[in-house]
Amino acid sequence: MATHIHITPCSSSSSSLTFSSEFNGYKPRKCCFLKWVSQVRPRNYARNSFQIKSSNGHPLNAVSMQDGMDGSPLGKGIKPEEKEVFFDFSDPQEVQSTLSITVVGASGDLAKKKIFPALFALYYEDCLPENFIVFGYARTKLTDEELRNMISGTLTCRIDKRENCEDKMEQFLKRCFYHSGQYNSEEHFAELDSKLKEKETGKVSNRLFYLSTPPNIFVDVVRCCSLKASSANGWTRVIVEKPFGRDSESSAELTRCLKQYLTEDQIFRIDHYLGKELVENLSVLRFSNLVFEPLWSRNYIRNVQFIFSEDFGTEGRGGYFDHYGIIRDIMQNHLLQILALFAMETPVSLDAEDIRNEKVKVLRSMKPLLLQDVIVGQYKGHNKGGRAYPGYTDDSTVPNNSLTPTFAAAALFINNARWDGVPFLMKAGKALHTKRAEIRVQFRHVPGNLYKRNFGTDLDKATNELVLRVQPDEAIYLKINNKVPGLGMRLDRSDLNLLFRARYPREVPDAYERLLLDAIAGERRLFIRSDELDAAWSLFTPLLKELEDKKIVPELYPYGSRGPVGAHYLAAKYNVRWGDLSSEDS
Repeated sequence: MATHIHITPCSSSSSSLTFSSEFNGYKPRKCCFLKWVSQVRPRNYARNSFQIKSSNGHPLNAVSMQDGMDGSPLGKGIKPEEKEVFFDFSDPQEVQSTLSITVVGASGDLAKKKIFPALFALYYEDCLPENFIVFGYARTKLTDEELRNMISGTLTCRIDKRENCEDKMEQFLKRCFYHSGQYNSEEHFAELDSKLKEKETGKVSNRLFYLSTPPNIFVDVVRCCSLKASSANGWTRVIVEKPFGRDSESSAELTRCLKQYLTEDQIFRIDHYLGKELVENLSVLRFSNLVFEPLWSRNYIRNVQFIFSEDFGTEGRGGYFDHYGIIRDIMQNHLLQILALFAMETPVSLDAEDIRNEKVKVLRSMKPLLLQDVIVGQYKGHNKGGRAYPGYTDDSTVPNNSLTPTFAAAALFINNARWDGVPFLMKAGKALHTKRAEIRVQFRHVPGNLYKRNFGTDLDKATNELVLRVQPDEAIYLKINNKVPGLGMRLDRSDLNLLFRARYPREVPDAYERLLLDAIAGERRLFIRSDELDAAWSLFTPLLKELEDKKIVPELYPYGSRGPVGAHYLAAKYNVRWGDLSSEDS
């Protein structure tokens, strides 16, 4: 099948790694994800995909050339009949390809601590194609060897801690290169393009850019990538890290600017919480277990809680955090995305668009957040165990009069037939007594419960509760009532527990590994679509504006405590008790 695509070629020049002709493009390797991800999402991956396996373990046999076709610089001059062109990768002699991954902002903490280790883990587990290279790009002046030395300290063979770690690490580092340049310089990105072309040695080149940079330079980087470093004959994709703006207006402007240079299909907005194992397991638990799906509604569920807590403060991130606050940093993205997955209707299929369509329906059905349904707090200094813990405003990078919340609790409601009247409670905070992220589903009381006298006045103990602990120590457990062995009638609340560490001794992969693999495969299910983003911001923007305009003073709470007292009153307002406050869950 011969295909001619007319794309203005990027500039080219020099560098020095070549792959021998024995490498056969995206020849599928024995992929780790078959071992640690259940294959419950059969899909037709004929579009936008190469012959590797994405995180659902499904083989990818063809690739569509439609990435970048609709109005972006990559798509100019392409005829309509050429937009649905597929390369069959079953014959390695017909098409050879390379994968080039460029980490923009390579000298930053996120790149060093998360992105490079995730790429190495994928390489160690044979989940990357044969022909791949990794480039770091940043303003810092480094040589290739200095980049390798910088990232080598964070690369570990943590999965199963198997043999050949040093050999694999050495092989991976040989594929890592560096180019220094300004983020807004088309000339410097043209130089990067030249180096990439030298490594790609004339094969079909597929390029993934990971923007590990401050949000204020996203557009500059995307402009330079698109105009000067896009692939001339394969796909080009860009992963964008949160935050995606500060409110509806800035988010819409960011999306508009990005779409001047990229199509929606090329933009992968990453929320790493969607790649976490228990969040992935949420839809499996619900849609593949008959015991849960009939209960998943207002008829049986009394409330749902999404809880995120950290046992440390801003500690060095005060300047960044003060510009956003806990609502923008955690609630508007991580927790709201999990809520949408939890509450969505059964999608038509496991196709990315079908799932994202259902999530958008949930977000659009939600009532706008009201100030009376929100509590904000800020941690203060505290002495505990002979140690002094600083308050938020004690951070030298935070203004002394800052009103930025480090804690927030909110009650949200969904106006549809399934969830009408059910409070969805969110709670997120820093400098609390423990580190955790979990989903808690509290079921209704048993009507006419014969054993209610055995629980005394604490009727909450008589209700069932399903808990999905996202971190740490991933687990799913269901709280049930049972009789304590003996001659008397004494009831006890026990857990039916699936502790992942005990059931699956192999270490759970990091979320970034799954999301990077899916981006390479063109699988968008775990990435955020622009209309999802719009719907999410429309819920929170009026609240955020009101908080800032009225200069609402956050309630102070001691560092290392359970948070402000107001959060308990908010829950009590809807006849709810936070599930993480019982002694058994502390």
